[in-house]
Amino acid sequence: MTIAGHPFELRRSDVVRAMRDVDPEAIASHYVVVGAHRYPPKQVIGEVTGLDRADFTSHQARRTLVRLGFAAGRRGPSPAQTRTSAATSGEGLADRLRAHTGEWVAIKDEDVLYTAGSPQELVGWLSRHGQRADSVFRVPEDDLAASGLAPL
Repeated sequence: MTIAGHPFELRRSDVVRAMRDVDPEAIASHYVVVGAHRYPPKQVIGEVTGLDRADFTSHQARRTLVRLGFAAGRRGPSPAQTRTSAATSGEGLADRLRAHTGEWVAIKDEDVLYTAGSPQELVGWLSRHGQRADSVFRVPEDDLAASGLAPL
């Protein structure tokens, strides 16, 4: 494929390997899912190719990564928009959190900012990226844990 006029031979496995130890930057609008994290598309392509991010657009990066089989999306709407559109969209925050059971999550404006295995890792990421979350919590593993009741 060609990105910013330079030919590259990229495979999905190359991208996953390159991003394995890279912390995701804050999501402004669009993201791609690599492994268990959401990344800005330009961060991924810049990391994998070594190109300057000014040499290509987010749209080009996103399109390239989607062609390689990565899921892509757009950051959720503001809380006011979420409340108005929740009934029509069919997917609320609780639905999106089901994929993160047992993990620590940082939430901002009804969107999952970052997930981690421990609260220390999560707070460390927020600190390194200058981000503030509206809430930080561990997603319960099942309905019983979510209820707070002890098993019989």
